[in-house]
Amino acid sequence: MTTDGFTTCLWFDGQAEEAAHHYVSIFKNSSVGNVARYTEAGPGPVGSVVTVEFTANGQKFVGLNGGPQFTFNEAISFQIDCADQEEVDYYWTKLVEGGGEHGPCGWLKDRFGVSWQVVPTELTEMVTGPDQEKAARAMKAMLSMGKLDIAALRKAYDGE
Repeated sequence: MTTDGFTTCLWFDGQAEEAAHHYVSIFKNSSVGNVARYTEAGPGPVGSVVTVEFTANGQKFVGLNGGPQFTFNEAISFQIDCADQEEVDYYWTKLVEGGGEHGPCGWLKDRFGVSWQVVPTELTEMVTGPDQEKAARAMKAMLSMGKLDIAALRKAYDGE
């Protein structure tokens, strides 16, 4: 039985090391670890990166340069729970910079195609609270947004 948690493997087409450094630059408690390179045994060019280990926000990852066969899609995403609007704005800006895509309802894709949900913890409390009318108003407001706006969500929740 593992006691060391999980390591998420992300499949890239040549950008694993670039992605690792990008994520490490965004999140606290992050670092790049071992980098494995192809040898004469292949199948990639000798010396090019095959895998890079990294930790982002305390989570363990391996970036694998596996080629173009597989790409990221929205079926898998990483959710960032944010304490306030400053955090929402920070992560949203950092993750879409350099060619990412803004999406609906707090979702975005970074420049590598990885999907992220940038969510204020307050929204989760609103939509799971006991008052169904307030929860519905907050949910309706969220569905109309790209990047989530906590002040607007609060107004909707409060019926203003």
